[in-house]
Amino acid sequence: MEWRKFNGERLINPIQEEVEKAILREKAAGYRLKICIGADSQVKGNVIEFATVIVFLREKKGGFMYICNEKSFADMSIKERMITEVSKSVQIAYSLCELLDKYDVELEVHADINTDPSFKSNVALRDAMGYILGMGFVFKAKPDAFASSYCADKMV
Repeated sequence: MEWRKFNGERLINPIQEEVEKAILREKAAGYRLKICIGADSQVKGNVIEFATVIVFLREKKGGFMYICNEKSFADMSIKERMITEVSKSVQIAYSLCELLDKYDVELEVHADINTDPSFKSNVALRDAMGYILGMGFVFKAKPDAFASSYCADKMV
């Protein structure tokens, strides 16, 4: 997986190292942090483009994010695509959870799934919620899932 900053600068070290450096830098500057992880996707012809983001929120002082883009050529139903987005977020959250516990940083996993049953993505809501909560993470769906619905959405 290749990660970058919002300005396009590529991250050289493994994402765990980059996140730890960011936490240490931000805590040294006096910020209280929360991390929100989310993913979004778009179907473009026969390609599905995914964007996964790690959003660092500084309490009352803005934030920044790291982004990873991937492509898939698989044919997926809407439910499968939503669960794939959630899976990408959960994988990153799981790889960071020890580090976040070590530095006492809150974590939320955001799903780009609408809670309104009239939207197509809602077919995956129960499964996504069970997956995220079952892994022990805080779950957020639309309209509260800004990491996936806004941040990742702009990167795909």
